[in-house]
Order: sequence, then C-alpha cells, then structure tokens
Amino acid sequence: MTPSESEPAIRVVLVDDDRLVLAGLRMILGGAPDLEVVGEASDGQAGIELVEKVRPDVALMDIRMPRMDGLQATRALRSSSTRVIVLTTFDTDEMVLTALQNGASGFLLKDTPPVELIAAVRRVAAGDPILSPSVTTQLIAAVTKPQDDDRRRTARAAMARLTDREREVAVAVSEGKTNSEIARDLYMGVATVKTHVGSLFAKLRVTNRVQVARYVHDAQD
Repeated sequence: MTPSESEPAIRVVLVDDDRLVLAGLRMILGGAPDLEVVGEASDGQAGIELVEKVRPDVALMDIRMPRMDGLQATRALRSSSTRVIVLTTFDTDEMVLTALQNGASGFLLKDTPPVELIAAVRRVAAGDPILSPSVTTQLIAAVTKPQDDDRRRTARAAMARLTDREREVAVAVSEGKTNSEIARDLYMGVATVKTHVGSLFAKLRVTNRVQVARYVHDAQD
C-alpha cells in the first residue's frame, strides 16, 4: 500500500520511556510506506501534549512510565480523535483491562512481530479495535479466578439470553476476531455485526470485548 493524495499516510506517535523500544518501533513502522511516525514522547504527560500538538491517527502507548503512566494518559485522550494502542509486557494484567476501560482501542505485546504490529496500526486507524487472540487467552487466564458454580451459572444464564446469532458473534469476539473478520466468517455485513456486538454489550451489561470474551469463557468452563 502506497500513500497518495487520496490515501494519506497514517500518522503515528510513540510514547515510551525506553529509548531502545522507541528506536525499534520507529524502525518497524518506518518501513511501512503508508505509516508515518510524527513524534515521540517519554512519558504520559508529554504524550498527551504531543497528541494535542500533532493530532496523529494512532498513538502507541506504554503502560509503565514516569510522571504520568499510560493508563492516565489514555484516559485523558479518551475524547481525542487519536486512537490509542497500549503496549505491554503482560506483567500487569489488570492494567490492561483498565486501559481498555479507559478508552484504548486495543493492546499489544511489545514483542509482537513487526508484520502484525504494522497490521494492528492499520486496523486501529481504520476503526477496528485490536484484541489479539493470543493475548486475550492469556489475559482471561490471568484475571479469571477459579470458577465457582455461581459464576458459571451467571455466565450461562447471560449467554442464554442471547439469540443463536448473537452467541455465534460472542464466540467470534472471544476468539479475538475483528468485526470485518466476523462478517466474513459468519456471512453477514459489517454493519450487521456491529449491531449484534452492540446488542451483546447491552444484554451482557458489559463495556468492552474482553468482558464479552470472559462471559463466553466462563459459560464454557
């Protein structure tokens, strides 16, 4: 994909206090012709100021940083048009959930392969949230305590309120699929998928896709 006047480059900022990480991300993203790194910051506060100044499409945000961490910065940018992808080493599972609740469009491990990282930035810039299947599996395992009968019954009762089609979409969400992928696999339009996902959120009383995945996981346990 080559940027043109009709398809401008996706503008990205990097926020991380590790210079080696910044250099690595800059090198990876700089190799994609349709991505442009337009700024870097070493802490959350500087990241907020940078986003407000250059108005990027996507911000890659570390969690642990001095002065202001990535969670606070992500919350502060919630009303911004910039979409935030949180970067994590996965040693702070609850923080990842908090990041999603704070408005992050997704999260990635810092050792995500370059091709997948570039694809993730493109997808988030296009409005598709990122929920990596491998990370989702680990996240659910890390934050879900041993299931008791009450929790299992609650999850199964909630899933029973869904239509057959909604349950299919819920399972696909739990597998980390994007709306476009669900539409392709279940032979429906993306708009229809979005409608089903909205219905899932309402019926399960959740606010993000990770919580949907946890309901599916608990009901199947």
